[in-house]
Amino acid sequence: MKCLVKICGITNLKDAVASIESGADAIGFIFYKKSKRYVSPSIVADIIKNIPSNIFKVGVFVNEAASNINTIVEQTGINIVQLHGDEKPEDCSQYKLCVWKGVRLKDETEIEQLNLFTQFSVCAFVFDSHFNGEYGGTGVLSDWDLARLAANNHRIILAGGLTPDNIQAAVNKVQPYGVDVNSGVEASPGKKDLFKIKTFINAVRSKELC
Repeated sequence: MKCLVKICGITNLKDAVASIESGADAIGFIFYKKSKRYVSPSIVADIIKNIPSNIFKVGVFVNEAASNINTIVEQTGINIVQLHGDEKPEDCSQYKLCVWKGVRLKDETEIEQLNLFTQFSVCAFVFDSHFNGEYGGTGVLSDWDLARLAANNHRIILAGGLTPDNIQAAVNKVQPYGVDVNSGVEASPGKKDLFKIKTFINAVRSKELC
């Protein structure tokens, strides 16, 4: 099975195009204003106008009002909503689009909580690292053993500290539905390193790892 690859933290058309040409299936735009990778809806709308329609365009939100999210969806043309904050299961039912829910589980006992979200239009879970209350982009590894357990019964998109150097080990260990990289392919926050993007995606695709 082909592993979905998402390049997140895109802030400009050059990086979006380079990611897609390198084989990315999805690109992510962060609408959380406290993030170093925040990008405005107007810029995202211009980027989306210039990329293929078959690419997943993911809007990443943290504890944002549903009304604001739906407005940004209309403004930009994103086709997946990623809720990456402290949203409750019922919060995920307020969108016409597929919802990816970001999760930062502490231990095995919390895996059962994912079942609550699948009742409310959640298509996949972005499994990120649990680190100092941060919402992502920390470069810290997530718990691969915990992610593997979650992947037994759920679509898991593995995130958290992934790089070209560790992605093969991560995919072999977790066998996820997809992978999500941000800081691991950056030259600086919000600016991608095109060589790292190519190396990362090639590593995922080699030997049909997932």
